[in-house]
Amino acid sequence: MQVVCLDLEGVLVPEIWIAFAERTGIAEFRRTTRDEPDYDRLMRWRLALLRQHRLKLADIQGVIAGMAPLPGAREFLDDLRSRYQVIILSDTFYEFADPLMRQLGRPTLFCHRLETDAEGYVAAYHLRQPDQKRQAVQALQGLNFRVIAAGDSYNDTAMLGAADAGFLIHPPANVVAQFPQFAVHSSYAGLKASIDAAAARLGAG
Repeated sequence: MQVVCLDLEGVLVPEIWIAFAERTGIAEFRRTTRDEPDYDRLMRWRLALLRQHRLKLADIQGVIAGMAPLPGAREFLDDLRSRYQVIILSDTFYEFADPLMRQLGRPTLFCHRLETDAEGYVAAYHLRQPDQKRQAVQALQGLNFRVIAAGDSYNDTAMLGAADAGFLIHPPANVVAQFPQFAVHSSYAGLKASIDAAAARLGAG
């Protein structure tokens, strides 16, 4: 049996923090896991920036409420789910993701949680577990699943490396340059073909 594991932001939906940067006009929020390999450093910086500009969780949620999946993402995901078990492995937060999950047909999502203070500011973030994408892939393999994974950023590369087959889709040039071992795709059609080919190969193995 095969399981397909997909990243969320940049793969199925736009980057939430980039959308937030565009809405607020604060360019610093454009920095994402496509730029910063150290997720803890990135999140501590984001929380400090939110506090500096007196922006609360509700402000971010207001932006997300107006977002939609990337063109073709729902159809791509529906096709995969008709033929494979699919899990979204993301470093986003449950407090962010719900409106987008509804639009994607509520696929299974493993991500993290935010903690807010009495005033509604984001006070802390809590990882489901460290290196959760790789850990999830290895846990599924421990249950005798073969895992096919796709992502776009630095924080996906451990997942791709642990998977039985791993692919990049819409990655930035810096990620492609540092991880040439992963085939790169620019369309859902190309990624779907590679997933199907990997599934056939793994099923025959």
